[in-house]
Parts: sequence; C-alpha cells; structure tokens
Amino acid sequence: MRWPPNKAWTSASPRKGFRHFEVMSYGGRGEERWVELNAVMDQSIRFKVPWSELKTFAKWTSGWLKLPKED
Repeated sequence: MRWPPNKAWTSASPRKGFRHFEVMSYGGRGEERWVELNAVMDQSIRFKVPWSELKTFAKWTSGWLKLPKED
C-alpha cells in the first residue's frame, strides 16, 4: 500500500462506535509510521493508528464501504 495514506478508511469493526474515518494527519518513518483518524460522523472522535495496522485488510479497508444496516 502506498504512502501517504488514502484519505478515507472503513474499519472492519466499530471503533469508538463508528466505522467510517478520514485521515487528519500522518507521520513517522519506516516501521514508526502512524495515521491520525477521526470519525466522519463525530469530529470529536480522534485517535492514532500504526500504519502497519491500517495495511491489515482484516482490520481496515481503504475507502468508505457501504455497510449493511444493523438490527
């Protein structure tokens, strides 16, 4: 996956109650790279994720995926 990261991400499972995020900032070098994300629906939800985690398809997908409605 290329650096710098894409702007939009979908989490495979809810993170702090949300699954759609956008990149606010990023930094680091090599194995120390990180990405700061915030929830699209709540700008107050913000956290850093290691770049290595974002590249794990089982946890994150680049872009915003359409999600099924939850029951």
